[in-house]
Amino acid sequence: MRNYETRANLRTKTLIRKFVDSHLIRRFESGMLKQKIAEDLKAAMKAGDAAKRDTLRMLDSMVKNVEIEKKKREEGLSDAEVQEVAARAVKLRNDAIVQYENGGRPELAEKEKREVEILSTYLPEQMDESETRAQVKEIISSLGATSKSEMGKVMGAAMGKLKGQADGNLVKKIVEEELK
Repeated sequence: MRNYETRANLRTKTLIRKFVDSHLIRRFESGMLKQKIAEDLKAAMKAGDAAKRDTLRMLDSMVKNVEIEKKKREEGLSDAEVQEVAARAVKLRNDAIVQYENGGRPELAEKEKREVEILSTYLPEQMDESETRAQVKEIISSLGATSKSEMGKVMGAAMGKLKGQADGNLVKKIVEEELK
């Protein structure tokens, strides 16, 4: 009887250890970009760089909000998900830049541009227009699209392939030009 209890306890302890180890590994692997943001925030605070500090605090807050939304507060977001949050923040800033410039507020537009520069360091390298155009032409030829009525099909395929690598507005502009 005692031998059975020992084996059961040993099996339970082994399962618990494996679960804890896998959880810690996932936690460590998923937070590399988030950890870099925290380190950069700390460095900005020490350096007295208010603009960078405020921007990184905002990004950290956005990441935490998404973790809560996705119920991933314990394990944290993956680096790809953190990059999506940063991309969303950059898109918001770019929209604000356009609005401020149209409204005659260049000082606020400059502030937003500085924030975009800071946030862009956490995004993957973006493709330039010529590379994007080549990819879009390849997608159009593979789909056999010839008219503007097929723009939705092309955009879906293009954004699926170029997600995170190219700006959606640039892709849309190129697709419109190519399907004239």
